[in-house]
Amino acid sequence: MSKDQTLDDIDRAILRALQANARVPNAEIAREVGLAPSAVFERIKKMETRGVIRGYETRIDPEAVDLGLLAFIFVRVEERPGVEHAGRVLAHIPGVQEVHHIAGEDCYLVKVRAKDTRSLGRLLHEGFSSVPNVISTRTTIVLHTLYEALSLEAPAAAEPSAPNLNEPNAEEPSRG
Repeated sequence: MSKDQTLDDIDRAILRALQANARVPNAEIAREVGLAPSAVFERIKKMETRGVIRGYETRIDPEAVDLGLLAFIFVRVEERPGVEHAGRVLAHIPGVQEVHHIAGEDCYLVKVRAKDTRSLGRLLHEGFSSVPNVISTRTTIVLHTLYEALSLEAPAAAEPSAPNLNEPNAEEPSRG
């Protein structure tokens, strides 16, 4: 995002409200931030256009749709540095929720959901083994999720820096 498109404190407050409940009416956000609903609407539209707001999703309980098994799979591939072909292929495998290109011995960290260990095995055998250049995978099954945050905390707008009282002021002669 360029400097002329930085987020101000009102944009950040709007983002916090939308992350807490994406269905909150603009009028309610407007009351919280002290703007007219039309101004909130315009700010939201601008953040959508700029890609700050990427979309709106419904969070579904994985257990309710019989996808209670969560696993993270480390994938090592043989690709030239900077080439991410395998990662793009991994992203299209059913059950894959996230693909991260990582530093270290492995190349990708993939988050998947499956019904059970048998389904996970099928996913690895039929999905991951068909990806070109995959050398190896290591799978970690999650026993229980203690905490998972889906929202992002945008840092506060930069405050003007306060003068350092320990340094002599250029306008004042130093005493010494």
